Amino acid sequence: MGAAEVSRRTVFGLVTTAALLGLPSPAHAAPLLTSIPVGRRPQAVAVNPVTGVCHVANTADRTVSVIDRGRTMAAVPAGGAPADLAVDERTGLVYVANRTPGTTAVLDGGRVTNVVASGPGPAALALDPDTYRLYVASGEAGAVRVLDLFGGALAATIEAPGRGFSSAAIDGRTGYFASLHTGTIEVLDLDTSRFTASIPVGDGPAGLAVHHGTGTVYVANSGIHHLSVVDGAQTRTILLRSEASSVAVHQATHTVYANGGPDGLVRIDGTRGEITGELALGINPGQVAVDQRTGAVHVTDPLHDRLHVITGF
Repeated sequence: MGAAEVSRRTVFGLVTTAALLGLPSPAHAAPLLTSIPVGRRPQAVAVNPVTGVCHVANTADRTVSVIDRGRTMAAVPAGGAPADLAVDERTGLVYVANRTPGTTAVLDGGRVTNVVASGPGPAALALDPDTYRLYVASGEAGAVRVLDLFGGALAATIEAPGRGFSSAAIDGRTGYFASLHTGTIEVLDLDTSRFTASIPVGDGPAGLAVHHGTGTVYVANSGIHHLSVVDGAQTRTILLRSEASSVAVHQATHTVYANGGPDGLVRIDGTRGEITGELALGINPGQVAVDQRTGAVHVTDPLHDRLHVITGF
């Protein structure tokens, strides 16, 4: 799922598959990191939860890197500047939101098989597996385009109350869209195609993830040092040591990861709502994703054109 580019920049040195320092609990051994070269200025990252194949959107060279078993297998031209990715675990298809020229590309087996016009500035994607529709949120306007994936065409445009969407997620029959410029999460009823609520969160919500077992929504706020937690009608915060722009959830363990640590990652026990570890990477991480099979955390490094895969954290 997509987010605003982070602004902090620091220089770092890391050794491939090196032991890292963190705050391990008894359940976590010392983390290990593998560093993989990708395209130029990687941001969005998505991992297929069935196969473990990872895709990375490289904004500067307009490609998508395909990574399997720790090796970069291909660099696929995206047909534009990729802003977000969505993976269909059943078919293996990957959808790429190209902010310019305003399209969504369909990747199958390392090649583009279809391109769908998606309105101005598509920036965030959310796949509805029940209806096989893809929701494409604009990063420039208050609008969400709905793509019919069976027909491969634009099915509808939904006017949205937010502005400048940065991330999106679906849980059941509800869609959540982070509105960067209004500091809100906009809630969409997928059955009626109507926005039903606007939830205030922190300044500059840039990343969003949902724990499907509880329906809890986690929001990374790029303008303030806390993570917003939306649980039904209640919203609370978890204080971080840095602003965050991306958040991901390991569904089986309800473990939350965000790039809101001091030049690294923070790990949160979602059940208790408490920070359980920090991992100093010496870099300003880009986007974060989790391999749902293994729990490995995938972090893009836009400054050094690499993907870091962290196990045991």
